[in-house]
Amino acid sequence: MDMKVVQSRMSKRLLLNQMTKWLFLASAIFGLLVLAVLLYRVIVDSLGWINIDFLTSVLSTKPEIAGIKGAILGTVWLMIIVGPVTMALGVSTAIYIEEYARPSKLTSFIQTNISNLAGVPSIVFGLLGLTVFVRLFGIGSVILAGGLTMSLLVLPIVVVASQEAIRAVPSYLREASYGMGATKWQTIKNVVLPVALPGILTGLILAISRAIGETAPLVVIGIPALLIPVPTSIFDRFTAMPMQIYYWTIDSVLVAEYAYLAAATIVILLLILFTLNSLAIIIRNKFDRRY
Repeated sequence: MDMKVVQSRMSKRLLLNQMTKWLFLASAIFGLLVLAVLLYRVIVDSLGWINIDFLTSVLSTKPEIAGIKGAILGTVWLMIIVGPVTMALGVSTAIYIEEYARPSKLTSFIQTNISNLAGVPSIVFGLLGLTVFVRLFGIGSVILAGGLTMSLLVLPIVVVASQEAIRAVPSYLREASYGMGATKWQTIKNVVLPVALPGILTGLILAISRAIGETAPLVVIGIPALLIPVPTSIFDRFTAMPMQIYYWTIDSVLVAEYAYLAAATIVILLLILFTLNSLAIIIRNKFDRRY
């Protein structure tokens, strides 16, 4: 082949490589700039509104004395349902698929549906929760119904993370356990799960982080943001931080101060999410083992 043709092709490829690199860099910078502008706007709007009274006061029609105590406690109660339910169902499903199930149509069906659930819009889970938990079971728009709905939403995250963690356990650890006379369940309980636990916990924390920030399912199942009592059990009506942000943002059209309350709530919610995500990273790094 002619040397000039080769050099021409090489020049075009190098130029394309440079253009692609700068395009990707520009995309990353653009995304970071948009995020920085949003954070700056939210933080500026929240200045002067975040204080102890804001965190410990209940909802009010007067913006100057309104607080998010009820929304915070509602979110905590919601996660008390989401955490155990998602952990139990997600880890059990992952154990069955990775340790017990043989390749079959049933296993393929379960795996395919788990992957599909991860891409379903959150509002669809809200419709499911409204149909099954609120109306069919007659639970009502209470913490239990919201928690079960959110558990279904984030379940694929825990299942996939648990599968990857269990799959990463070296096979010779299982073989050594079997060689010592342990049964399959003893091997799973005493060898596989302890080694896979950091990955499982990381997936659970990330799932809870997503559940905390979701609004659409709660809107669909009819969770209010009104002046309701502070929840004290899983059968109480409640509101959550994303719901309060949603309604305050809408009401800011009528009362401008509500926009500042929404911004202050967003900052608190972001701090919680950053803390949970940091905790997931710390757990992953601290308990990361090499076998």
